[in-house]
Amino acid sequence: MSQEKLLEMTRSLVEHGKADTMELVDEVMAVSASDYTDEDRFEQEKERIFKRLPLMVAPSCELPEPGCYKAMDIAGIPVLVTRQKDGSAQAFLNSCTHRGNPVAQGSGKATRFTCGYHGWTFKNDGDLLAVASPKDFGKVDKAAFCLQKFPTLERAGLIWATLDPQSTLDMEAYLCGYDEMLDHFGFKDWHLFQQRTLPGPNWKTAYDGYLDFYHLPVLHKDTFGSDFFNRANYFFWGPHQRLASPSKFAQKTGSDEELDLTEMEEKDWPIDALMQGVWTIFPHISIASFYGGGGRGAMISQLFPGKTVSESFTTQFYVMEYEPTDDAVRQGAHDQFAFLETVVAEEDYKTGKRQHESLQSGLIDKVWFGRNEGGGQAFHQWVNKLVEADEEELNRIFAPQLQAAE
Repeated sequence: MSQEKLLEMTRSLVEHGKADTMELVDEVMAVSASDYTDEDRFEQEKERIFKRLPLMVAPSCELPEPGCYKAMDIAGIPVLVTRQKDGSAQAFLNSCTHRGNPVAQGSGKATRFTCGYHGWTFKNDGDLLAVASPKDFGKVDKAAFCLQKFPTLERAGLIWATLDPQSTLDMEAYLCGYDEMLDHFGFKDWHLFQQRTLPGPNWKTAYDGYLDFYHLPVLHKDTFGSDFFNRANYFFWGPHQRLASPSKFAQKTGSDEELDLTEMEEKDWPIDALMQGVWTIFPHISIASFYGGGGRGAMISQLFPGKTVSESFTTQFYVMEYEPTDDAVRQGAHDQFAFLETVVAEEDYKTGKRQHESLQSGLIDKVWFGRNEGGGQAFHQWVNKLVEADEEELNRIFAPQLQAAE
């Protein structure tokens, strides 16, 4: 079914490309400028979106084998993600059950974690292994002092976690079948080539750019070129969406050559032609395919809110279908990743910071999303909907989405 959906979307993109048209939503939409700048609203978004919904915490290839781990901070919550002995991924509260000190920092490989405060030691699966000076400390039921687990799900080569141990939200239902589409990338077998973290503007200001091709030939005229496409059609799975340019052309795997899909049989359309465009996972992930030195790759951008309404940070993972085995491919991938840093850090995020500073003047009442910006419209509608939903409503929202995807 997911393969047929890919073909259906590609047929639509080809037909619109041939006709020089695009899909438009019904109306222009306004969003209150204060939605970007209000501190109370920002705190509400952290609490009701980032601390309640499943978040993509790592690509699977970041933790390629048992023992691999990474520590991270998400909206003020210390998180530890590990690859356990049985190969499964698990996210924990990175907080010692003795006094709360984090038990891990950075990333690496370890079978156990020892708290740097008093020396309590935990296994890679979160179980409490040892209490320092146990005779002096007193009797402890170790089973009651394991690291606190977060609901965790690994699908399509990506790892999700919900940062609420008591969450009743069905994580598979939340994905609305979108993970089946993402599985066509084949990320579970890909290689993590490089990663870096960039500072950015307000998280929604930053994310608007990932949902927008309209700006490409203007803001990126010096990098992509002023004749670059600026149209996108949008496809939705609940709050998750794909945007792709309506065109009959697709890049040939591993080269700069373009394929005219109308001159090929559908059975010969390559998978990367079917997966072109940008795939976003609400509320904070963008996935875009690229080529570097002949190697097929993708940049997975993982966006989180910062400490204030004006800040965010984005970790960019450059993943490749195959680990480079020669200098030419390796250099090409490095150059591609460096180019993308310029595009995002020097163009997108610098513009976003200036935009946010302007909105903070309080003299602009609304910002606008056109009929050609349906992805941005949908994103803000989902933010509002989920911020306002209580726990019961949250479960109700996503239960029918999974049924619809089936």
